[in-house]
Amino acid sequence: MARQFIDLSITLCNDVVSDPPFMRPEITYQTHHETVGEAAHFFPGLTAEQVPGGEGFAAAEWVRLTTHNGTHLDAPWHFHPTMNGGERAITIDEVPLEWCFQPGVKLDFRHFPDGYVVTAQDVEDELARIGHTLQPLEIVLVNTAAGKALGRPDFVNVGCGMGYEATMYLTSRGIRVTGTDAWSWDAPFAHTAKKVAETGDTSLIWEGHKAGRDIGYCHLEKLHNLEALPPSGFTVSCFPHKIQGASAGWTRAVAIIEA
Repeated sequence: MARQFIDLSITLCNDVVSDPPFMRPEITYQTHHETVGEAAHFFPGLTAEQVPGGEGFAAAEWVRLTTHNGTHLDAPWHFHPTMNGGERAITIDEVPLEWCFQPGVKLDFRHFPDGYVVTAQDVEDELARIGHTLQPLEIVLVNTAAGKALGRPDFVNVGCGMGYEATMYLTSRGIRVTGTDAWSWDAPFAHTAKKVAETGDTSLIWEGHKAGRDIGYCHLEKLHNLEALPPSGFTVSCFPHKIQGASAGWTRAVAIIEA
């Protein structure tokens, strides 16, 4: 049986815009020669020429980032201190592993304008269009216009977002992991801020995230290459890095198609 792997993760790097300026990652690269001094900690007096091959010790990198840089999985703790109507929200190291390896479903919302808030009816209509009935624990991925905007200066402001009722539509049917190729599961802040200024309704802020207060769930953010996926018929693997008490964990999200 042939097996196809589709990488759904962005590359963590210094030069591609994937976050606002204040939270962009910083990667410092060390060459083989630049780490000889560190090797001397274990082997006093060691020189680059003495290492087999004469090319120095080992290449390495120092990385400064948050758990929300790169493609990552947000835990319920990120959204709110409680979930499921009052239980303590679980952190990323407590997320059940079975949530993170399940059949996937893709909803294509690329046609919605930037800042649009997806409704439950939109989700239902798209499921009807692709002929799919949701099953508990399936991983639902949302393909937005942001998927093609990675690296653009306005990336964080591109794409639609999932509203409270759309999120609850999914979680009330047993979905526990969702994902988006946009910067956030919710509509971009630049658009939400305008609506809040006009209406005074602060409940619009992070309404999709905050749905986790009622039913605990996780979502993937900054996915990539969702355009390459069929509507269904694939498996998603998105195990997060195990960080004690954290609100999120980095993941190499991958879709697997068995042919």
